[in-house]
Amino acid sequence: MKISLYLIFTRRQMNSMLKYMSLATLVLQTTSLVLLLRYSRIATPSNQQYLSSTAIVVSEVFKMLTCVMVLLSQSGWSVGQLIKLLHLEVWSKPSDTCRLLVPAALYTVQNNLLFLALSNLDAATYQVTYQLKILTTALFTVSMLHKHLEIQQWISLVLLMTGVALVQWPEATSSNSSSVTEGYNMTSQFIGVLAVFAACFSSGFSGVYFEKLVKGTPQSLWIRNIQLAIFCCLLGLIAVFINDQNAVLEGGFFQGYNHITWLVVFLQAFGGLVVATAIKYADNILKGFATSISIVLSTLFSYFILGDFRPNSYFLSGTSIVILATLLYGYPGRNPQQGKA
Repeated sequence: MKISLYLIFTRRQMNSMLKYMSLATLVLQTTSLVLLLRYSRIATPSNQQYLSSTAIVVSEVFKMLTCVMVLLSQSGWSVGQLIKLLHLEVWSKPSDTCRLLVPAALYTVQNNLLFLALSNLDAATYQVTYQLKILTTALFTVSMLHKHLEIQQWISLVLLMTGVALVQWPEATSSNSSSVTEGYNMTSQFIGVLAVFAACFSSGFSGVYFEKLVKGTPQSLWIRNIQLAIFCCLLGLIAVFINDQNAVLEGGFFQGYNHITWLVVFLQAFGGLVVATAIKYADNILKGFATSISIVLSTLFSYFILGDFRPNSYFLSGTSIVILATLLYGYPGRNPQQGKA
């Protein structure tokens, strides 16, 4: 009896520890990627910056190699078994593999929009505005997966839109401010916000599409990620050729890379895989807390460390509403099981 009670207590302690480790992982990945990416875009002159298009390709290569290594370990470290598995699941099923072309294109666009947004927006404003992906994901989940939302989730979506609108509300400027500088800042912010909005729609659709694909087929998540990374690499190289061909020929593929750039690439590549693993042990409430903490940390770092952000009353009010909406969306209702409509 004592042994069984001890085992139950130990298991609960382990589950609790895993949950809080997942919370820390989610907060660390979400906050560090945004802050480091923002810092990497403002810390160096524009003519010495790395090419974001090449960074996206490198991160996808790392992601694909990581998935290959996981499959190699699952194959008993047999290279022959790995090659056989990849030939069977990827090369021998071209029509199935090509189904990943849609989310791959959207992820490539989304990653480029991420760099564009953080080149024009401070990390705090980006973090809050990007929570609109909750709205787009919810709408695509209802329309594509035929799931229904609880009443408090619909309320949270309304609050979310209200909060983001307040964050973007323009602050009254003094008559002494330079009209040229003010006009440049407004244009830059408009480009950044537009990029975030587009990224939210891309994130919502691609995420739900990929979820439907993974749940509807027997292939493992690692195989799907390899298929996804293959197309992301190809589409990313096309983007490099179209947008930065001359720059690559003049300065090289890895021009402007430094230790910060490689950290950004590392987080971009492995962050998603780490978060996917952490989510196994984190419920929706914990993910809501992680998002809220990440928003607060991004605001503090943007103000005290990066020095590119000064919050006003609209931002503080809107951020509070967005955090409330995020927590409310993940809070279970009377019937937390999502069923089909």
